[in-house]
Amino acid sequence: MTDEELDALVAAMGQAAKVRLLTGASGWRTHAEPAAGLRALVTSDGPVGVRGESWDERETSLVLPSPTALAAAWDEELAAELGGLLAAEARHKGVDVLLAPTLNLHRTPLGGRHFECYSEDPLLTARIGAAVIRGVQAGGVAATAKHFVANDAETDRLTVDVRVGERALREVYLAPFEAAVEAGVWVVMSAYNRVNGATMSASPLLAEPLKGEWGFDGVVVSDWGAVRTTVETARAAQDLAMPGPGGVWGDALLTAVRTGAVAQSAVDDKVRRLLRLADRVGALGSPAPVWRPVVPEAGRRALLRRAAAAGTVLVRNAGQVLPLDPRGLRTVAVIGPRAAGPRIQGGGSAEVFPASVVSPLEGIRAALGSAVRVLHAPGVPPERRPAPLTRDVSRDPETGEPGFLVSLLDAQGAVLHSEHRLSGRIVEPARVDGAATVEIRTLLRPGTTGEWTLAVGGFGPVSLTAGGRTVVEGVFARDTDDPTHIHVSPPYRSGRIALAAGAETEIVARRGLAPDTGIATILAAAPPPAARAGALADAVAAARAADAVLVVVGTTEETESEGSDRVSLALPDGQDELVRAVAGARPDTVVLVNSGGPVTLPWRDEVAAVLIGWFPGQEAGHAVADILFGRTEPGGRLPTTWPVRQDDVPVLGTTPRDGALRYTEGLHTGYRAWLRGRVEPAYWFGHGLGYTSWEYERLDVPEAVSGDGSFEVRVRVRNTGDREGREVVQLYLAREASAVERPVRWFAGHAAVRARPGGTAEAIVRVSGRALRHWSVTEGCWRVEPGAFTVYAGRSAGDLPLGAEVTVPVAAPMASALRRPGSPGPAAAARPGQARIRASDHSPRTDGRGSDRLRGGTGRLSGA
Repeated sequence: MTDEELDALVAAMGQAAKVRLLTGASGWRTHAEPAAGLRALVTSDGPVGVRGESWDERETSLVLPSPTALAAAWDEELAAELGGLLAAEARHKGVDVLLAPTLNLHRTPLGGRHFECYSEDPLLTARIGAAVIRGVQAGGVAATAKHFVANDAETDRLTVDVRVGERALREVYLAPFEAAVEAGVWVVMSAYNRVNGATMSASPLLAEPLKGEWGFDGVVVSDWGAVRTTVETARAAQDLAMPGPGGVWGDALLTAVRTGAVAQSAVDDKVRRLLRLADRVGALGSPAPVWRPVVPEAGRRALLRRAAAAGTVLVRNAGQVLPLDPRGLRTVAVIGPRAAGPRIQGGGSAEVFPASVVSPLEGIRAALGSAVRVLHAPGVPPERRPAPLTRDVSRDPETGEPGFLVSLLDAQGAVLHSEHRLSGRIVEPARVDGAATVEIRTLLRPGTTGEWTLAVGGFGPVSLTAGGRTVVEGVFARDTDDPTHIHVSPPYRSGRIALAAGAETEIVARRGLAPDTGIATILAAAPPPAARAGALADAVAAARAADAVLVVVGTTEETESEGSDRVSLALPDGQDELVRAVAGARPDTVVLVNSGGPVTLPWRDEVAAVLIGWFPGQEAGHAVADILFGRTEPGGRLPTTWPVRQDDVPVLGTTPRDGALRYTEGLHTGYRAWLRGRVEPAYWFGHGLGYTSWEYERLDVPEAVSGDGSFEVRVRVRNTGDREGREVVQLYLAREASAVERPVRWFAGHAAVRARPGGTAEAIVRVSGRALRHWSVTEGCWRVEPGAFTVYAGRSAGDLPLGAEVTVPVAAPMASALRRPGSPGPAAAARPGQARIRASDHSPRTDGRGSDRLRGGTGRLSGA
């Protein structure tokens, strides 16, 4: 639909109809306007799947690898392919707007939502995020770039004021969102937090640079509940307030428009953008377009399996213990608390429900077949924290089926509605008029005799009985405004009771549906504490009896989830002790780490191999088996730097002081901060081994840069191993003597190549002119500093054997910060100029003070 046609639709609407469109009609839908041919738009959480409008475990979804795993593949084509899969899932569920991707950064490994973000580097985040956006929108579904901007931690996330300098804001935190706009994203989500004093739903950044300088013509939707004032946010470039109905716009906004407090033109612009979005997704006019699935249904699980393997990072492989040869195996030990029950996704609002999950234990058994014996030992006792009950140990007392009977009761306790559910975690019960209480009832079959901990989660009046005996009763007053804690993961109130193994006990949890207490009710339990020594002994015995040993360790929902930041990077529940005990018996132990972000690995040099598997999605086990037995290569490279010790991390802060979180590190985040310090990380950004070895032989750069300041680099590498493999060739830039503050070096591009044993491959990497630019705060524009820049090529931020110099003779403004909507776009580049190139084989070496010395000959970064 043309702009003129959109303008005509807007002009034909009444004032009240326009304002009505700007607040959601429900939790996940916008209002329809039949007179304009507009149907409601349906939104859904992402990014690892498409949940749809309901939070119901019976409505299953495909579960993709976590964004950290996707970024670890360093593969934009794969990212776009997975975006297409998300679009197909969305269309199947009637979803128009997918609330993904998350383009915030791994500023600190303590960030609780680390798993939902791609990388610590703005360029890698930008490229993977843009690829996902292209894939989603190619399927006719709107992608949403979120959370705009600097929403990089969870502590006090609704109110925190992030104080960040203008240059760091432009070059680091805004950069992925700018790339999303360049990729054509249709929706941007404003965050809860403030930036430099302004709440993001009323931030001037929504106008400039988002809608003005960058030319974003889509819809700015709020994070759910983030619009908390009327006039301030309506005057800003915020377009749509979610969820609804109700909220602070509605009638209050209509009054503000009628009194002149908010300009009618501002409302018209918001409505025009909403109609443009509806047109793009086929919700405006008729007939709606028919979209073909980008990914055929028959190949979707195979794609998830391939993606999980592509993002798995091999960070250690001493003695080339991997891959394992199945022909030499008679017994394999699979050990650890995550071997049979892996975490396939992070906790919080993005959670979806898979129809099936392949654990590492199941994947290995399927790959090896009946000829090989596979032993399993958890190695540590079951978690002592209550967890939502599952249908494995629970039975619906009415139907006898595995699961739960969930009922809605009126004020007198009469049953208004009942249904069979599959989980003790009921986030969204059925909506029934007159309901006063939600009840979860099940017959629990304990597997262990002893004192069990039973818990009920939810705000308001709660109770829990076991066998007719009251275990919990009281009122849980709401003490937070965070929607995740209110509606998804409320706190538990617990009690203890003795239960006998195998003897069914009726458990009943109730929660009164008091106003403003959220929608979630949870029935949870934890078995009696088990003896740790016995579990360790069983694990060690299994390891000694096997020909090969895999230990699977990882984080829990308490340590990595939306709504709170991490306090420790250590693995919980004695898992470090488990690894050391097994490795002491079997030095050839392989460890798989099942976490969304970095954890400390104090035993990493005591085991033969370490794989970082992230939260790998529902096909996890098959991907693990493919890697272990050499059917595929672990294709991943780290998208963020992993420390040796938590205290070594240069940027750790997530806790505001006096309401403000200060980004005092400026430009120096992630590996950039590590390069300024005196301590080496365990594994650098970009690190990953694969199953072969590579030699970097030659770096070629052109004699001149192009008119937009970009240039092409060619890197020749040789496969020096005995297997065909894939290498991710990475480029970094540095400026030795600079008139402006810069990182020691910064990531500038990458390309993946393949070669057979002994063969060579040429990686061609195009470096954007943006990589040479810096933001001038005094001039409000992009500038290029004349002089020599060094281009480094290698395998990670800490392993760069080749280098060359590019001399930039001219500096010019790149884009005015003051450009308004409708004015000419940013200048394409600096004025054309010849670049003097001097190629050499020198590499950077950190001297402990953050500066790099050049040395002759092919080399590595010391200590990497």
